[in-house]
Amino acid sequence: MRIGLYFGSFNPVHNGHLIIANSILNTMDIDQIWMVISPQNPLKEQKSLLNEYHRKHLVDISIVGENKLRSSSIEFSLPKPSYTVDTLSYLKEKYPEHHFTIIMGSDSYQNIGRWKNFQFLLDNYDIYVYNRPGNIVEEIKSSRTKIVKAPLLEISSTMIRTLIKEKKSIRYFVPDKVNEEIERNNYYR
Repeated sequence: MRIGLYFGSFNPVHNGHLIIANSILNTMDIDQIWMVISPQNPLKEQKSLLNEYHRKHLVDISIVGENKLRSSSIEFSLPKPSYTVDTLSYLKEKYPEHHFTIIMGSDSYQNIGRWKNFQFLLDNYDIYVYNRPGNIVEEIKSSRTKIVKAPLLEISSTMIRTLIKEKKSIRYFVPDKVNEEIERNNYYR
């Protein structure tokens, strides 16, 4: 099976994440997308990060009924911080029957030179890059990398956390069930 690995903090998951995943499923040769929740990204600050199990729960309720999307807590049991190359090594060993493709935003791709063993990733994995506003990728660093057509969305988890802190509505930015769960538990306040 061809699995797209969509890595992220998902802090919180929002409709932009789901639109990108659906767009990639509709346009690329991918059977399923695993949304890999990263407990600790080595290139991001930890302080505003909701507990990884809460973030996974929000992803889970956002994809109920979607048979081509699933959440993955695979990095929860791996050493922290999470490095994509280590996660891929573990997944290849655990699921040798699958072909894994990395899905990332253009902002992450522009920083790939800072990633652990980035050249190994570029040489050995297919990478699908979707553009994000203000971070348009035009130059590809590997023949295995493709820029995918996906909507340019100005939705970010940072924006959603800011709206929550300002006691403003996040309705329509996140799935209704995610909004209800965030309100019920006072996340990000």
